[in-house]
Amino acid sequence: MSFAELGLSEKVQQAVAASGYTEPTPIQAQAIPHVLARRDVLGIAQTGTGKTAAFTLPMLTMLETGRARARMPRTLILEPTRELAAQVEENFDKYGINHKLSVALLIGGVSFGDQDAKITRGVDVLIATPGRLLDHFERGKLLLTGVELLVIDEADRMLDMGFIPDIERIVKLVPFTRQTLFFSATMPPEIQRLADAFLHNPVKVEVARAASTAATITQRLIATGREDYEKRETLRDLIRGATDLKNAIVFCNRKRDVAVLHRSLQKHGFNVAALHGDMDQHARMAALDSFRSGEVPLLVASDVAARGLDIPAVSHVFNYDIPHHAEDYVHRIGRTGRAGRAGAAFTLVGPGDEKSLAAIEKLISQPIEWEGQTLAERPASPASSSSRRRVRGGSERSRGRKGSHPQSEASGEQPEAPREERAPREERAPREERAPRREQKPRDNQPAREQRGRSRHESRHDQDSEAPVVGLGDHVPAFLLRPVPVKKPK
Repeated sequence: MSFAELGLSEKVQQAVAASGYTEPTPIQAQAIPHVLARRDVLGIAQTGTGKTAAFTLPMLTMLETGRARARMPRTLILEPTRELAAQVEENFDKYGINHKLSVALLIGGVSFGDQDAKITRGVDVLIATPGRLLDHFERGKLLLTGVELLVIDEADRMLDMGFIPDIERIVKLVPFTRQTLFFSATMPPEIQRLADAFLHNPVKVEVARAASTAATITQRLIATGREDYEKRETLRDLIRGATDLKNAIVFCNRKRDVAVLHRSLQKHGFNVAALHGDMDQHARMAALDSFRSGEVPLLVASDVAARGLDIPAVSHVFNYDIPHHAEDYVHRIGRTGRAGRAGAAFTLVGPGDEKSLAAIEKLISQPIEWEGQTLAERPASPASSSSRRRVRGGSERSRGRKGSHPQSEASGEQPEAPREERAPREERAPREERAPRREQKPRDNQPAREQRGRSRHESRHDQDSEAPVVGLGDHVPAFLLRPVPVKKPK
């Protein structure tokens, strides 16, 4: 089948041919005719199969008629991350070269003023992340009543990332008669229920089993230790030992680990860039551009780079951390082996990762082979044993007050003998026979007056302790000793 058989316009076909594509992918061949027929579409396909072009190409054909109005976009595309939104804009620039359509990109990290200027002139295609889109709407700079086509790309990721309230609000703001397209690589049952609320009598296009991985990707597990330095050493050995490695993406679960691993690889002489959500937009785009161009062969990233990024020639993917959610594994390794190319995905598995690994194998319905020793065959790392000894030593140290002496045991010295028990009270010498108490001399830094006052107080205390005190004793205040005048009766 060719693109001419899908019903696309002549301008779109020319742009596709100029880009070097001759045959549509399965998801494009099945979805494009339904989109052109104004049907709601739920598209499920594994990553790297051309989902972006499956809605970009028919949108260009449909937008050839009509014109945009100020602050009222004709179509709206929602993306979970800034990188995906920028990538969709690149697709419109490439395939819409023969069209005079205005495209606006609303993402964070960019000036509001420049975005407002584009919206004010009127846009045919509005590509946005949910948060920035609602910011413009609340400022009164944007109206969504003219949206004819709504696209929710990477639908499961949009809903998993906590965008459910924002998506529901945006869907209520667009007209009820709009056309809605859902495209995703995975569609769990709970996400399916939410999608049913947004779509009206949709056509389900599923070209691959949900949550399946490409057959061109070689998947392997690598056993490693629990300590971070052991994992970094294992990763470095993998990178150095890969003979066919052209470029690779290393995925971490946390942004902090991305920064730590990035510095570690740089310290060991690797040419590497970092990408995570806390970076500003300019730095993120610069890291992606350097990786795409081949200037930097290694990219350490969080899951912000796991969804939909189209970097065709990635040869390897390394999961430094096994993902917490099994669906993220499908998206991560989908960055390699795209468009029929061969790829390799290595996942580092340490003690405590067995549950996450079992969830991944259950999702993809296939076991993943081990490279070398399995986790059970790998000997326990000495570092973890010493750390356990340190923990036990700490508990013994806390118990040392009850008789043990861990510091002496560690140094090999004999602990001190316990002190002799004190003699019973009746065996002690009486107070009179003991040596007289040495009189304390006043300190140099204390005034003599204070010392004299303390001596008088102590002497009074000694005298008072010999006899019981009646009333106020000898210390009657002077005002109580004054005579009280008594008036004589008249």
